[in-house]
Amino acid sequence: MDQGGQNRKGSRYAVLCSVVTSMISIIFGYDTGVMSGALIFIREELGISDTQQEVLAGILNVCALVGSLVAGRTADYIGRRYTISLASILFLVGSVLMGYGPNYGLVMAGRCVAGVGVGFALLIAPVYSAEISSAEARGFVASLPELCIGIGILLGYIVNYLLGKLPLKLGWRLMLGLAAVPSLALAVGILAMPESPRWLVVQGHLAKAKNVLLQVSDSEEEAELRFREIKSAAGIDEDCTEEMVKGSRNSSGEGVWKELILRPSYPVRRMLIAAVGIHFFEHATGIEAVMLYSHRIFKKAGVTSKDKLLLATIGIGVTKVSCLIMATFYLDRIGRRRLLFISTTGMIFSLTLLGFSLTMVEKSHVKLEWALVLSLVFTYVYVGFFNLGLAPVTWVYGSEIFPLRLRAQGASIGVAVNRLTNATISMTFITIYNAITIGGVFFLFAGSSVLAWLFFYFFLPETKGKALEEMEMVFSKKSQRNATAETETGQNV
Repeated sequence: MDQGGQNRKGSRYAVLCSVVTSMISIIFGYDTGVMSGALIFIREELGISDTQQEVLAGILNVCALVGSLVAGRTADYIGRRYTISLASILFLVGSVLMGYGPNYGLVMAGRCVAGVGVGFALLIAPVYSAEISSAEARGFVASLPELCIGIGILLGYIVNYLLGKLPLKLGWRLMLGLAAVPSLALAVGILAMPESPRWLVVQGHLAKAKNVLLQVSDSEEEAELRFREIKSAAGIDEDCTEEMVKGSRNSSGEGVWKELILRPSYPVRRMLIAAVGIHFFEHATGIEAVMLYSHRIFKKAGVTSKDKLLLATIGIGVTKVSCLIMATFYLDRIGRRRLLFISTTGMIFSLTLLGFSLTMVEKSHVKLEWALVLSLVFTYVYVGFFNLGLAPVTWVYGSEIFPLRLRAQGASIGVAVNRLTNATISMTFITIYNAITIGGVFFLFAGSSVLAWLFFYFFLPETKGKALEEMEMVFSKKSQRNATAETETGQNV
């Protein structure tokens, strides 16, 4: 047998575990993508207003905010696996309610239940992936949930196009209800995956944690090294050989909020600022406006028929997935910071030109073909640059920087800010562009992208190649530029 292939068996199993876990992200992505098209048909059948449409689109993220805050404590209490199973059950119930949906109220109820599931999923999938992978492969493995969201969105767009040809009363209900099938499969299937070894150590289940590490590491030596580092981070003697010990005082999340919010140490404060900031800017730069309301943007750019609108949104899905695939392979090669700078620079450029071209389309009294083409092109360019860096790095970074005792609930704060920003954008986009024009909105997003670039430069140290147990040391360094210089010098030696 090929020795290299044998040596990589553990890494491959870790990737497999992350892929199965990331199915929850595909379901969430599908819901986002399919709602983009379903809104066209829901509006037609139920006769809902622009305000009701904004609320229906955004309520999922309001409920996800609640879900994400509860999910951190839940994941610390019942474990990562059972939290993923719970999120899948919530998706199942929400999908059934939306698929049945005889009226606006019941569709909203289903959207709310699914939203709580989204909050759980967005927290737990990247945390589980980060905790089960090695430092060298963590960027790739922990970015898989974001890639799966992109795949889910693309699937949602394709289903929109295919089912959009069915009778009105049936088409959009099938679109929304189909997510119940994979939700049920995942709720059961995830129980076959191993628990996070880091969570097991915090609970005191040392023998079980060691067994999982042997499964997901490429050698016994690597498993032993990771095991010792995790024990040390959990406050357990590295040389302890007991199979079971008493769990740490924070094993169920007690006292975590005090350490995170009320009395944070210097590195924890920096971690919290970094996590909140990157999650805020992921959506303050406008991606949800494009993903949910792309059909309105394309209408402004001159695409009018339903079939062409749905096909144009499929192009967005293809662009998103293609760039996310590229990003997963570069995260561990060129690092988080460089990808962020490349991504946000491209976003500033494309959003500025998108705002300009849409303004020209709207203000002109004649049809400007060049402005229409530019609007379409730079919509795709923006989606591409966003998914090349900011989209995957947000979820990798937010799940890896907090110390073990604070990770689930620290990450939940970032996810809560993410969902709140997302909800604000999705529930106000139509209102804002009616007030300042659609071109003006994208100029606003371009300005937000400039602020994002500056924030990333000053507040986000590089974490590429660092073990999770080293993050406190990374964030303890006073000078961001010095820390980055040290990292780059080390890479060049």
